[in-house]
Amino acid sequence: MNFIVTSPFYPENFQLFTNRLKQQGFNVLGIGQEPYDQLPQSLKDDLTEYYKVNDLENIDEVKRAVAYLFFKHGKIDRIESQNEYWLNLEAEIREQFNIPGNKPKDLRKVKFKSEMKKLFTKAGVPTVPGKVANKKGTINRIVKELGLPLVAKPNSGVGSSGTYKLKDQEAVAQFIADWDEKDAYFFEPYIEDAKLLSYDGLIDQNGEIVFETGLYYRDPTLEVLKYQLDYGYIIQKELPEKLRAYGQAIVKQFGMKERFFHIEFFEDGDDYLVVEYNNRVAGGYAIDMYNFANHIDLFRQYARIVDGKPIETPNEPARYCVAITHRDQNTYAHDEVALRSHYGDRLVFSKRLPDAFAALQGNQFFGILADTEAEVEEIFNYVHQHKES
Repeated sequence: MNFIVTSPFYPENFQLFTNRLKQQGFNVLGIGQEPYDQLPQSLKDDLTEYYKVNDLENIDEVKRAVAYLFFKHGKIDRIESQNEYWLNLEAEIREQFNIPGNKPKDLRKVKFKSEMKKLFTKAGVPTVPGKVANKKGTINRIVKELGLPLVAKPNSGVGSSGTYKLKDQEAVAQFIADWDEKDAYFFEPYIEDAKLLSYDGLIDQNGEIVFETGLYYRDPTLEVLKYQLDYGYIIQKELPEKLRAYGQAIVKQFGMKERFFHIEFFEDGDDYLVVEYNNRVAGGYAIDMYNFANHIDLFRQYARIVDGKPIETPNEPARYCVAITHRDQNTYAHDEVALRSHYGDRLVFSKRLPDAFAALQGNQFFGILADTEAEVEEIFNYVHQHKES
């Protein structure tokens, strides 16, 4: 089976994806914009061939690369990066070369937030109400209908990029003045102090969920970014039953196959409001945290699914995994040496974050396992304790 990996070099922790495909017996071909000499030897060893393009966002150049690999290696069976940024590119390539997987028409429901809302409603899951604006003249009407504060985010967008909190009329006026109207914006109520959490997992070739997990954030991400708060989230040890039921209904309604998913919710008292469906694994180092918490190798399980094999079931019970960071501008009471001494083999992950993620997440990322909620709380208190000046 010929499997093309888009951008096999970046992000760095996704290089394992290529390795797991190779281990499963696939003929793995890479297309990226980094020079071949920049690839680590381990990645070179996992790739049968690497085709360098000048610009991965140039669809015509990428199509020429795929055509070359098709001519040299035969029919292309899959193309995937596991990165949301390349969803549209890969969908177009699949359509052009008749490769199984999502085509452009399949992405509308996971690309546009306004379309997601329709499917959430069909699935019978409570959702945050929202409105789309294409022109500045409609914003004041939307504000009147939904009230303040609001969150404004691109109707088609990746992550929290381009997202604004409109807390008062002054912020609304500033948004209207700054918005160039090139991209439609989606507006929905900002829920104060709401806990953001997720239902995540992996779907097999038949559309069945074969693995499920989830995370929750300590603080609202917009507040963390604005005030440069200490950052952290927790991989759930067990998922709340109502959240599982909502998530399963949504996955069934969206009808995706052979994919990871990441569905975001707000906690609303004893209920949940679904916010967004992401047609990929949670970003950053979340997949690493999922692996540690659940004693699993998710890229390996994905490769098995593509190969028509059942996933391997973990033999050990799940644990909490606390994903937590330090910011360079803060002085902490306990450095990494102290953390390793304090937590021992429960500290399973430590890595410097790329500068592109530092504003939101911080600079030094740690993953620490826990068995109880009390241990989770202790981790946050200990790791985020600032040194007294």
